[in-house]
Amino acid sequence: MDDYIRSLTMSSIMAQRVNVEQLIELLNIKEAILLDVRYSFELEVWEFKPAKFIPLNELPDRLDELHKDKIIICACPLEVRSNIACQYLIQKGFNAKYLVGGLLVLMDRLKGAQARDLKIA
Repeated sequence: MDDYIRSLTMSSIMAQRVNVEQLIELLNIKEAILLDVRYSFELEVWEFKPAKFIPLNELPDRLDELHKDKIIICACPLEVRSNIACQYLIQKGFNAKYLVGGLLVLMDRLKGAQARDLKIA
């Protein structure tokens, strides 16, 4: 972890961020998966079907469910847990990023007719 921290530059930190428009584009062209790292009780309230759901505290035991040939975009309601998940996955050799503003911003962007912008197949 020490070497990783030493290697961080402002540009490498910024490269870990994905905004909502970038996420929608990457999902539509199937270059990325959205990893929902909320806890189970949160999923019971509302679920985002296009996301792969793995709670943050289960991530170490479920890495085999993720593919290294895709960009893994981590998301939670805001950014706290998704940033932790992103850093962890990078340390494990994944191409990981986190969603700026979190799932709340994504849901706001996809409300109403704008939901058609995300092509789910």
